[in-house]
Amino acid sequence: MNKWFYPLIIGLLLVACATSPTGRKQLMLIPPESAIVESKTAYLATMEQLEEENKLVRNPQTVERIRTITGRLVTEAVKMYPRTRDWEWSVAIIEAPDTLNAWCMAGGRMAIYTGIIQQLNLTDAEIAQIMGHEISHALANHTAEQMSRAMAINLGITAAGAASDNNAIALTGAALAAKLALQLPNSRTAESEADRIGIELATRAGYAPEAAVSLWQKMERAGGGGPPEFLSTHPSPGNRQQTLSQLVGKMKQLNPNASKSAVYPVDIVQ
Repeated sequence: MNKWFYPLIIGLLLVACATSPTGRKQLMLIPPESAIVESKTAYLATMEQLEEENKLVRNPQTVERIRTITGRLVTEAVKMYPRTRDWEWSVAIIEAPDTLNAWCMAGGRMAIYTGIIQQLNLTDAEIAQIMGHEISHALANHTAEQMSRAMAINLGITAAGAASDNNAIALTGAALAAKLALQLPNSRTAESEADRIGIELATRAGYAPEAAVSLWQKMERAGGGGPPEFLSTHPSPGNRQQTLSQLVGKMKQLNPNASKSAVYPVDIVQ
């Protein structure tokens, strides 16, 4: 078995490469299309549970605010990445006063928690920056990349099991891979990539790029004795604010009049 198992793994790792929007090589054992399908299943299950717990925000003012901001961002996302026109763009506003978090799954399914809006007292421009950042993770296929990292770990553990004929190791590897696919934090490289794409999305949508800097200043202050939940899956490089500050001038040139984009029809989950 060992004669073919290790070459198979090495071959998979060598050929399963893709290129991110910034030109970075990505490990892609899981096709982006498969990540979208799996994300939809997970998203629908999560939304069903939130609805049962009555945690989906329906306040008209909040709904319209988030619909407008995310709609403008998606308009620019579709312009920059036409393949996303067929995505089922949606956003859930989750009532969770103590949760500082937001995310976007493969395929354009988003969520933002009331805690991050209220505790950080976010402006529209800051919400645009955080959601632009989240959308960028989806645009850059980071979900598929995370799932691929989990699969690579699983393949390695399975190989160890095969080499020792230890089925217990192989089974542990499969369980670990499933868990990691959902829980692996984004790499710092992926975070920097999402920062760069996200600030451009928000600027093109008509929101001040300076808000990217003020957002992370607020996030840093909110950390206090420990990092907010958001940073558990979004590791924050020490030079993040400096890097974003350096991008502000270049971003302003993309939309000098801060003209607001049209609002794409994003579905609000209620």
